[in-house]
Amino acid sequence: MEVPPALTAMLAGEQGETRQKAARLVIDLADSAGASGFIEVDQAHVSGVSVITGGHGLRRFLTDLAGDDSGVVVIPTTLNSAGCDKEKMAEMGIEWVDFLEQQFEIIEAYERLGIEATLSCTPYDRGIELAAGIASWAESNAVCFANSWSSLITNRESGLSALATALTGYAPLWGLHIEENRRPNIHVTVTCEMSDLTDWSILGDWIGKQVRPEWELPWGMMPLISGLPDHANFAQRKALTSAAANYGCPMLWVEGVSEAPDLGDEHRWQGELEFNQSDLATRYADLAPRGTVDLVVIGCPQAGLEEIRHTAAAVRTHIELGRRIPDQRLWLFTSGHNYELAEADGSIGILEEAGALVLRDTCPEVTPYNRSRYNHLLTNSLKAEHYLTSGLNRLPTSVAGIEACVAHAFDSNLVTGARPELSATSSPALQSAKTIQRGSATITGFSLPSQVEWSVSGRALVSDVPITYLGYVNRDSGVVEEPGHPLDGQSIEDTILIYPKGSGSTVAPYVLMGLIYTGKGPKAIINSEVCPLTLPAASLLGLPYGHGFDEDPCMEINDGDLVEMHLKDGKVVLKVVARVGGD
Repeated sequence: MEVPPALTAMLAGEQGETRQKAARLVIDLADSAGASGFIEVDQAHVSGVSVITGGHGLRRFLTDLAGDDSGVVVIPTTLNSAGCDKEKMAEMGIEWVDFLEQQFEIIEAYERLGIEATLSCTPYDRGIELAAGIASWAESNAVCFANSWSSLITNRESGLSALATALTGYAPLWGLHIEENRRPNIHVTVTCEMSDLTDWSILGDWIGKQVRPEWELPWGMMPLISGLPDHANFAQRKALTSAAANYGCPMLWVEGVSEAPDLGDEHRWQGELEFNQSDLATRYADLAPRGTVDLVVIGCPQAGLEEIRHTAAAVRTHIELGRRIPDQRLWLFTSGHNYELAEADGSIGILEEAGALVLRDTCPEVTPYNRSRYNHLLTNSLKAEHYLTSGLNRLPTSVAGIEACVAHAFDSNLVTGARPELSATSSPALQSAKTIQRGSATITGFSLPSQVEWSVSGRALVSDVPITYLGYVNRDSGVVEEPGHPLDGQSIEDTILIYPKGSGSTVAPYVLMGLIYTGKGPKAIINSEVCPLTLPAASLLGLPYGHGFDEDPCMEINDGDLVEMHLKDGKVVLKVVARVGGD
């Protein structure tokens, strides 16, 4: 693989330490991915902004980059949502000590790198038509939206890999950059009417929950959906793709709305699914509020103009009857751009007159809620529900359409009784296919170009189910906290951690880096699939890393086995020293 001269110069430190680190990460990722080369990138979007998502790992890393005046981005780069609206801290009731100070520290560090602090998770909704070209975006909903509905092409980047590309201008040429990889691998037939915006969100999330470990999805699930209306408006497209992105979907197609590539007669689907009226009704019933609702949140991802107007129209029907939202029980999240548009057309005025709180520059999933006030949320978004119920906030969260959400905001007595508690039921998406292995095992693989030689041994912590760091791995203890996950309740500290890849939020590397910084991380990591959500932390902090093994380590190694792992002459050898149980 030939490295461009400009990238080689950066790697040699000729353009400063910050670009040197970025170049090392880009090259490590390219090598691990088996990329054919590198591609020049037109724009980037960086995630990892809120104090509760990036945490101390992000803050320490950004501090490490400080002081290098030459370390600024070389392509237009925007920034994801922050954890608060700085103008409405009192109304939000945030009690996190020094939260605003820490938030400004993070944003100002990004601005010193030359990044535009747009503070929006919807870079595709800025009043600017997305141009065709190559991007490096690190916000899962934005990746899926851009690839599905525009001519912009981006891999599903982590916050760190997008930042490295922004600083160098280069990304590995692999994955969705290659046309033959942009092909549907799951077929979904919808046989029910999809009339409400939340229906589309439920569908996207439902598809993700059906994915099985044995399906071969090297670039993530990419469904072709039949049976949806021929016209899908902006809000519906956004709701569908953002919820599908919960489970790593980087793009999808809708028959009659977007044109899928010619698959040929011999195309083999990894899965064929049907979503019917019963599935939709069951999900609404499962997600319906039970017990008193404390707060209604709308705008995840940040609400576009359609969703703001929809909410304002629902609110108007109540205020015309003389009603008012008590205690600002409705929070609507949007970007600065869409706030200005909605303010100009009167929608913001209607919402605020009714008693709603309209928040800019933040979104529901990255906000630290005051638990003395809020212990049961209601939302119209499955993306919000997915992350609000995770370890990020661990808030019981129900789901309903916008009209029902607004009705609950006006009347806290629509549902009364004890607030729900988070259930510990297993999701079908977390099923394991592992079987206990006996006898000896030695497998070989590769590490990263930046890692030359190391030797580690210890207990293997193994799963064939992806790990979601943000929200499902405790950022302080390193304990997996995901009900239904094979590793739920186990700590990754001082283990040889073996899993297929990371899933969920693109902020995952910062959580892992924070654990490594504080000594709560693993001794080494092995992925069976190329993982841009895991590799960056290993590359930048020198954590022993293995991938590309001749046998699947997730299946060959038992959870609890004692293993040794050595890197020498470019090869990683992983050997079982003792099987769990003594066999």
